Parts: sequence; C-alpha cells; structure tokens
Amino acid sequence: MDFQHVTVLLKETVEHLNIKPEGIYVDGTLGGAGHASKVCEKLGPNGLFIGIDQDPTALAVSRKRLSAYTVPKIFVHNNFSEIEDILEDLKISEIDGMMMDLGVSSHQLDEASRGFSYMQDAPLDMRMNPNKSLTGEDIVNDYDEESLTRIIRDYGEEKWAKRIAHFIVEARKRKSIKTTGELVEIIKSAVPAAARREGPHPAKRTFQAIRIEVNQELEILEKTVRDITKALNKGGRICVITFHSLEDRIIKNIFKDLSTACKCPPQYPVCMCGGKAQLKVITRKPILPSDDEVECNPRSRSAKLRVAEKV
Repeated sequence: MDFQHVTVLLKETVEHLNIKPEGIYVDGTLGGAGHASKVCEKLGPNGLFIGIDQDPTALAVSRKRLSAYTVPKIFVHNNFSEIEDILEDLKISEIDGMMMDLGVSSHQLDEASRGFSYMQDAPLDMRMNPNKSLTGEDIVNDYDEESLTRIIRDYGEEKWAKRIAHFIVEARKRKSIKTTGELVEIIKSAVPAAARREGPHPAKRTFQAIRIEVNQELEILEKTVRDITKALNKGGRICVITFHSLEDRIIKNIFKDLSTACKCPPQYPVCMCGGKAQLKVITRKPILPSDDEVECNPRSRSAKLRVAEKV
C-alpha cells in the first residue's frame, strides 16, 4: 500500500512540541506518519503516542510505519475535531502536546480516484473520510447558485465566484457534472481568457472551496483549538500548520483570544471579568518553510506553523 507524502516543516514542528520522553502526544492528522515518526523517536517506554486520521488508508500505512518504535501507540479513525470525545473514550484527562497539519496529503492529491486534484480526471469525490456521505459531486449538482457563489467566494477567495457558480448551474441543466475533468472545463469556460493566463490554475481556488465544504474544514477549527487547550497540561504545546489564509486567520485569532486575559470592553477602567489567559503564543509571526524546503517540495510554499503553550 503506497502512501507518499512529503512532510512539511518537520524539524520545526517537532522541535516546537517540546517533547518530554514520558509525555502524551497527539498527532491529529496522522497522514503518512512523517511528523509522527519523529515524535515517536523522542518518546520513551513510559510515553504515549496517539495518532488520529479520518482516512483509513493513512491509518493502515502509519500503523505499519510506526511499528518499529517501542513507545506505546494508539490509532484512532476519527476527525481531530472529536478530540474531547476521543480522549474521554481513552480515559485520558490531560495531554502534553498536539499537532495538526491541515493540508491535503500528497497521497490524496496524487491518487486520482480521490477526486481532489484538478490535474487528473476522476469522480468528483474529495472526501477525506470516505465513510462520510457528502461529496464534491453532491455540492456541484445540488447546491443552488447563491450557495455555490458563497462557497467559492468565501472558501476559495475566488474573484470570479459568481460567474463560475452561474456556469456550473447552466452546465448541470444539460447533464449532471460527474468528474473533476468536467468541472475543470466548466471553470475554464467561466474564467475570462486574460485571467486564465495569470496566476495559478483557474480551477485551483474553486477546488479548494469545494474540498473545504465537503470536509467542513473551517467550521471545526475554532472549537477544536479550544478543546485541545482545555486538554493540555501546563506547559503543553499546540502546533498547527496551515496552508491558506482562511485557516491561518482562524488559528491566529483563536490563539490571540485564548492568550488574552481580560475580555472586558476597553472603556472599563479596571477588569471586571476576572479572565485568565489560557495560552501563551510562542510564534508571534508564523514559522515558514526554508527556501531549501520549498525548492525540494513546492507544495510547502504556502505552509505556516503557529505554536502556543498552555499557561
């Protein structure tokens, strides 16, 4: 079973987790076990590694890849947003660190049948968890024009969202849109020629938007970070790698909120709420991949790592 994924910001992420050999560490996006291998390397026999992924292929491959490490390991088929329930089920009250890499894995992009890529023709799927019911095909064929416009504009930050949504709706009147290739051609016809010649692939932003909607990627982030913060021991770290500005903004803002003690209106002369900061932000500015990493792995170009510590 092949699961190729080039791990992004590997050294930086593992260093910032501040791993204690006897600690409990969670990888919320196990993927191909790139980060996990380095975490397990640093954990001793009294430590514990928990790997979570919603993709059963990733879990199967990682279980095999991590078998060489003697640290106790638990593998969970779920979404990281369920971290509260996952820890409760495992009867674990506190953890020492958790990381999340929010990018789509190279394996998912490169395996045509998953339908994530606008570069290969495949069924319009885009589900990270194949057990979920909603697919890219459902969104493209069933959402009304206004909803499609909103998703493509807000999640894809696509300038031509309204026009693309209109072209999709007109095209599906003739026949259902079943494949990534069909969708790419519709998007290309919607985006004016001059705009197609500039910037990234014309379908990139729309595909990102549909993927985010299929997997509910943004809705779950804020609550997940709050739940992880509650579960962290004092001094425990949370490391999050994002790949586009929407995710990064959410992580930046929730870290800021959780690191602010007083929530009183600014006009109050003294604090009335008695609030306490829960996190200390370690990375005032996000950590970016080095030029060497970007050269070796162009997909890392947009990656940003943010880190915070429980106080």
